[in-house]
Amino acid sequence: MIPAAAAGTVRLGDLTVNRIGFGAMRVCGPDIWGPPKDRAAAHRVLRRAIELGVNFLDTADSYGPEVDETLIAEALHPYPPGLVIGTKGGLVRPTRHAWDPDGRPEHLRRALDGSLKRLKLERIDLYQFHAPDPRVPFAESMGALAEAQAAGKIRHLGVSNVSVRELAEARRIAPIVSVQNEYNLDDRGADDVLAACEKAGLAFIPWFPLGAGRLPRSSKVQRAARRAGATPAQVAIAWLLARSPVMLPIPGTASLQHLEENVAAAALKLAAADLEALS
Repeated sequence: MIPAAAAGTVRLGDLTVNRIGFGAMRVCGPDIWGPPKDRAAAHRVLRRAIELGVNFLDTADSYGPEVDETLIAEALHPYPPGLVIGTKGGLVRPTRHAWDPDGRPEHLRRALDGSLKRLKLERIDLYQFHAPDPRVPFAESMGALAEAQAAGKIRHLGVSNVSVRELAEARRIAPIVSVQNEYNLDDRGADDVLAACEKAGLAFIPWFPLGAGRLPRSSKVQRAARRAGATPAQVAIAWLLARSPVMLPIPGTASLQHLEENVAAAALKLAAADLEALS
């Protein structure tokens, strides 16, 4: 099995990770709500990701909610050397289908403390503000996280679901090492944010790298997959890796087979003609 290291590396501040991570969201229950039906199977997926050379895990307190981080600690603590766990705070889940922003400083402080407890950490390597809250000044939210970083609870800060303007504002408040926005072959609305990350040397973590499962069904992706002798999902991931050197895809799954296929995309180099056709 091809290890994640075949994709090369990317920097998160003073940390270096392989350029295929794992989005742990999918090991929760359906709709990212509640625990998985088979907890042991979820643990096996998380452990297999590490065996395959994945050393960056993406999670959030809202996944479950408060389930995903617990699963990671159950499966992997004490953590292997070099593993970087990125989590997020700033969204709440009052119901199964609700993802509501809450950027109040007092909420973010509680969310961070909860993540530290569930992950069994004294300091989180990467903590990302999950989404701006239109009811709370962005600077207040980021200021609270900058204070937590100064207190030693956060190693590096990132932002998620932001505009170029919001990224610039965040960088005026505290050092930022990553941005996590939706981005994939069919949704390139964050091209300007990606360009800003490239210019500043920040990692760009695309969420929904497979378009929530839509991309593997795309005819153009399937054609490229047949020519490359790969799966459609592998083509979608390889396209992201080729798109930018700061790209850090985090395809997620609850399937061991799909996990291994996704990581194998680390070594897939698409032909120039396929890259042009997909772009």
